[in-house]
Amino acid sequence: MRLLHLNVCAALCLTATLFSPAPAMATPSIVVSVPDQTLALIDDGVVIARYPVSTSKFGLGDRAGTYATPLGAMAVASKIGGNAPLGAVFKNRRMTGEVLKPNAPGRDPIVTRILWLRGLEKTNSHAYGRNIYIHGTPEERFIGRPASYGCIRMRSQDVALLFNAVPVGTRIEVANTRLGPAVARGKLEAHARTARVAAN
Repeated sequence: MRLLHLNVCAALCLTATLFSPAPAMATPSIVVSVPDQTLALIDDGVVIARYPVSTSKFGLGDRAGTYATPLGAMAVASKIGGNAPLGAVFKNRRMTGEVLKPNAPGRDPIVTRILWLRGLEKTNSHAYGRNIYIHGTPEERFIGRPASYGCIRMRSQDVALLFNAVPVGTRIEVANTRLGPAVARGKLEAHARTARVAAN
């Protein structure tokens, strides 16, 4: 009888484990403030890192054939260059074998890491096809002011840290507002997504 009781308890515990919803796991997100030229990494509603960046010197937008930085919600579609040395040069998302030091004279290729972004809204639906990335740049002296051709540029050391901190699918919000309001909005949206996942 005691053995039967133990078997019933074990079965009930197993059933509860299988059918009880698992707690929703918080995922990191990224917010970029264009006026502040700053990227914030948010984890579980808390800003855990801030990095200076460069958005486009040609302004904001997503029209095909332009060099503007798109605004709105996007996601990391793929990550390229995880094992590359800092300063490794990429052409067509492939390493060339060349490695540049920061502020190498006369050079402006994509270096170190690539986070390829996919637009999630109508207003940034061309981002992936336009090859909009978060990537490293050798022109680190220009970081902190608009200097790119549409992408979001970072220092090599910073983009390597960001690359390791976020998985494919990470949400990114590029906002034409100061960082504080942009982060607050990003936190609200992240909590809303977590609540939706928990409810399903």
